[in-house]
Amino acid sequence: MEPRMSRPRACVATGVAAGLAAHLGWPVLVVRLAFAVASLAAGAGILLYLWLWALTPWEPGDARPTRSAPVAWLLVVASGVVLVFAWFLSGRVLGPAIGGTGPGWWLGIVLAGIVLAVAAAAWASFIDRPEPERGPRHELTIRLVATGVLLVTAVALVFGETAQWFPAPTFLVALAAVLGIGLVYAPTLVTAWRDLTEERTKRIREEQRSEIAAHLHDSVLQTLALIQNRAGATSEVARIARAQERELRDWLFDGEAPPDSDLGTDLRDFAAALEIEYPVTVDVVAVGSSGERASGELAAAAREAMLNAARHAGGEVSVYVEGSPDAVEVFVRDRGPGFALGDVPTDRLGVRQSILGRMRRAGGSAEVRRGAGGVGTEVRLRFPAERAGGAGGIAGIANIGSEHTRG
Repeated sequence: MEPRMSRPRACVATGVAAGLAAHLGWPVLVVRLAFAVASLAAGAGILLYLWLWALTPWEPGDARPTRSAPVAWLLVVASGVVLVFAWFLSGRVLGPAIGGTGPGWWLGIVLAGIVLAVAAAAWASFIDRPEPERGPRHELTIRLVATGVLLVTAVALVFGETAQWFPAPTFLVALAAVLGIGLVYAPTLVTAWRDLTEERTKRIREEQRSEIAAHLHDSVLQTLALIQNRAGATSEVARIARAQERELRDWLFDGEAPPDSDLGTDLRDFAAALEIEYPVTVDVVAVGSSGERASGELAAAAREAMLNAARHAGGEVSVYVEGSPDAVEVFVRDRGPGFALGDVPTDRLGVRQSILGRMRRAGGSAEVRRGAGGVGTEVRLRFPAERAGGAGGIAGIANIGSEHTRG
């Protein structure tokens, strides 16, 4: 089956020629020349180009499309050149000798220059504005230049010699130039209206979400909390109720914002998964700020410590994440029987490699010790702040069904 045509996300202007060339297996230069030659046939090439631009999707991917050609500047410069050429013709070629036949072809040139100026402003507003390297400042500059070009055109038409020879057509073209100035600023109004509509929709959605949250808090959430209290913290019913309560609260209070990929959020999600798989209650508290991401070695070591606590200790497990200007620390505490690392055979590498060795290789430190009063086990992980976020990319997410043991 022939692959579907798509446009490359890194292109010169629109990616139509490059996408069609890749689809047909032709050189890009040949395709561009074909469009240019076809445009001489009553504009057929232009219509085909616009049709492909409107209907051809971007190639798969998440990257924002980028354009190397300054299309808006090319359009506004072309507008100025065309209008200057029309002004030159009006003083050198047109005149009383034409009589009353009317300069239809000259009016077409002027209108083409006006359309190019409006197109430059539209391109800057709708296409160039989202790109980081151009943005609003680029849009404002193009709009001001296009406005200046059209304003000069309108004044030159009204007070030029052409207005004396052909008053009615010249007045219409001058009016078109003034309307063009309005169209230059039309994209701003469209953008403002779109933002206002999105804000209104978001506000209505938040009001509805608040009403739902209030209703569910008074009914479902209280029922789930009552089930946990009556069933016991480590029972299967309580664990399922706790997981459902966590998911419901996240949906209600996090809204539609994308989940953060920071350390605290990742450990909370992992704790929710552990509570479903094991008879354990995991409380995760994160304070301070941290640059450590969920893909870092610290996160992987913390997940391994949480998995060990859930598998071997059960009951209640506390996870405390603290970020400071100097370091990021994670404490994983359980209330199980505890163990001494020295008593574990040397061929059991779970804690030694997955936690202690991982932190040492990443430039941090780890310590396994008895809990307060000799009850349970506490795993302390420390990662320097200057390394936080820089050791990611090689740590995988710990698998709940892993075969690691504490030893």
